[in-house]
Amino acid sequence: MYPPIEPYAHGWLEPGDGNRVYWECCGNPLGKPALVLHGGPGSGCGPTHRRYFDPAAYRIVLLDQRQCGRSTPSARDPATSLSTNTTAHLLADIEALRAHLGIPRWLVLGGSWGCTLALAYAQQHPHRVSEMVLHAIAATSGAEIDWITHGVRRLLPEAWDAFRAGAPDGALPDAYARLLESPAPSIREAAARDWCNWEMALLDTLPGHTPSARWQDASFRYGFARLVTHYWRHAAWLEDGALLREAGRLAGIPGVLIHGRLDLGSPLATAWELAKAWPGSELVVLGAAGHSRDDPGMAGALVAATDRFRL
Repeated sequence: MYPPIEPYAHGWLEPGDGNRVYWECCGNPLGKPALVLHGGPGSGCGPTHRRYFDPAAYRIVLLDQRQCGRSTPSARDPATSLSTNTTAHLLADIEALRAHLGIPRWLVLGGSWGCTLALAYAQQHPHRVSEMVLHAIAATSGAEIDWITHGVRRLLPEAWDAFRAGAPDGALPDAYARLLESPAPSIREAAARDWCNWEMALLDTLPGHTPSARWQDASFRYGFARLVTHYWRHAAWLEDGALLREAGRLAGIPGVLIHGRLDLGSPLATAWELAKAWPGSELVVLGAAGHSRDDPGMAGALVAATDRFRL
């Protein structure tokens, strides 16, 4: 990756519904615009996201999606309503930020949930996207949500039994979402811990894997689990399978799809089907990587893709 850098500008979008959405710009103010869409939902952006781009060539734009990271109010506060946090709201925020910064078109980089959001944005606004670099490909379809909450138990039976035991009644995203809204702090904290332990198990595919320190933060776990279950229980407010069916709308937008063959949370099939349906896309399969952007080869593949598009 490129060396660490700091933003040269930052601020907050105020859509008018009580939310304030954090954004920042790094790199070259006159460079090629590039937008980073983080995963989760609810992970927030961090310093590493700035380092996938040549800072001399790119104007790098990061935003923390609604109610996570530095955006306010935070989902970490149980009193924060999630009613104004949907995929449609996030897409409107992205387009409002583009207009606010005076950017005609930008490269869009997204991973995991950020890949879903990038695909939805590019299909809605194809004339605003110059290229796309996507990793840990996910389209948040019903089949993918079912796999990540039920199907993958065949590969992780011990971890899944603990996950199921934490919310024994009903579909897992719904059951955990209800627990996370409990008036009892102890119930909320236990549900957030159990949900995030499952998330960590899905990432722990390689020897020596070290979980991010943020998973030890009870406040982060709670906000993250609230937002993920909120989106998954509503299937991200997307028509099931639409992002793959409508991938032809991306014709003319060059894309690099980077995926780990060992990804347990998002099997390679989604990336494979997307590449077949998207004219002009290229699929890069990393044999020694799973879902994490810290896995072997992932950072190098991301930098190679952004370097290719920097001119």
